[in-house]
Amino acid sequence: MANREALRELQTRLASRLQAAKAEGSSVSSWLAVEAAGERYLLPLGHAGEIFPWTGVQAVPYTQSWFMGVANLRGALMGVVDLAGLAGTAVARTEQSLADASLLAMNPALDVNAALLVDRLLGLRGADAFVSSEAPAEGAPEFFGTRYADAQGVFWQELNLQAMAQSPVFLSIGV
Repeated sequence: MANREALRELQTRLASRLQAAKAEGSSVSSWLAVEAAGERYLLPLGHAGEIFPWTGVQAVPYTQSWFMGVANLRGALMGVVDLAGLAGTAVARTEQSLADASLLAMNPALDVNAALLVDRLLGLRGADAFVSSEAPAEGAPEFFGTRYADAQGVFWQELNLQAMAQSPVFLSIGV
C-alpha cells in the first residue's frame, strides 16, 4: 500500500512540475529518468505512458527471458518487458525486488500494448542536466540513442521507445 501511495505522490509531483514549466514558458524536461539493474535510462516523455506499481503478471510459456508475461493494467492487457533483460543485462528477479519495481506503460500512440519493468523512477531530466554526450556503443540495440554523462560522471542511456516498439527483437517474444 505504501508503494502505491509513493507512486501516486511521484506522479502528482511530475504532473505539477510539467504544468509549472508550461505555465512559465520555460523548456520542459525531455526525459523520464529510470533505473533498471543498476543502469540509468532516459525515456522520452512523449513516448511514456502511465506509471503503475508492480502488479501480478501472468507468465507466458515459450517466450524470451526478458518477457515477463501479461498484466491487466487499468483494464488493458499489456505485455510486461523487463527493460534490463531487453537491454542485455540478465537479472534474477525476486518477489521482494519486484515489490519495489514499477511498470511504465508505453504511450498508446506507439501502437503496442506493453509496459516496461523498471527498478526505480528517478524523476525528470532535461538536456541541461548533462555535461557531455556520445553516440551509442558499437553493437548496441537499435533503439539505443545518445549516451549522456552528468556532472558526477554517471552515464545515462537514452532509449527511443518508438524505435523499440518497431524493433524486430522487441516484437519477437517467442523463443
